[in-house]
Amino acid sequence: MNVNLRNFIKKNQLQLIIISIFLIATIGLTYALFSDKTVRVGLDNVTVRMGPSLSYSKTGTVNSGKRVTVIKKQAGWLRVRYDDDHFGWIPSWLTNRKFNFKSATNLSEAIIVLDPGHGGNDSGALGINQKHEEKTYTLKTAKLVQKSLEAKGARVIMTRSNDEYVGLAARASLSNKHKADAFISFHYDSAPENNSGSGDTTYYYHKKTSLKLAELVNSQLKAKVNLNNRGVQFGDFEVIRDNTQPSLLIEGGYINTAKDFKQISSYQYRKQVASAVTTALSQFLN
Repeated sequence: MNVNLRNFIKKNQLQLIIISIFLIATIGLTYALFSDKTVRVGLDNVTVRMGPSLSYSKTGTVNSGKRVTVIKKQAGWLRVRYDDDHFGWIPSWLTNRKFNFKSATNLSEAIIVLDPGHGGNDSGALGINQKHEEKTYTLKTAKLVQKSLEAKGARVIMTRSNDEYVGLAARASLSNKHKADAFISFHYDSAPENNSGSGDTTYYYHKKTSLKLAELVNSQLKAKVNLNNRGVQFGDFEVIRDNTQPSLLIEGGYINTAKDFKQISSYQYRKQVASAVTTALSQFLN
């Protein structure tokens, strides 16, 4: 290196550092200004809200095909700029995809956490022959409910999607973390003696946030599911007790009662439950 250049750098080292930082910052800002990502809205009447959840008030709407500029991402929502000088939050899952229906609803803008009870080394209750495990049927039911809700546009988060163990605290924590608009846990009852119990029950813990949801779901189960309905009851279960979101637990019949298990093990039953839960959630969110 030239001696004069070396001396110049040595004398002006601080100034050169400041200039370098300024140039880097300028380049970064320029990139941010001219590389905004845009997304395409997938439905008509998608609500623009003041914050990233259904609990925030409405500031406007955007329609299918509209391109909006993404400014920030949070909890599955996007803060966007639209119509040049308007800002707000929309669900990310309602962008850059096509739907089989035209207009958004509160359900399509909702985050729903589904919790298939048990899993992994926790089999749950056993059927009459000790071969049929509760964990198998909770997962089958939750997956069909997931499919039904996603067909309506909702974002569904599963506490488990395969045969794995998930702790009770982690299930409630997942719901709280994502600020779920509803949390539903699926289980099956078992009586001390085979064929001595029957029917489905809907449990809630927090009256203020969850009783209404439990009543709506139970009403739909009573109307659509071919089982004796045992109504809505208070239940001290950790997954709903530690849940700050609207939450309930469904005991969907007795796995060790032959006539109940005939329903529980059928695809038709799972379709009935999926329809009941989807309709009830739509009512609750509206």
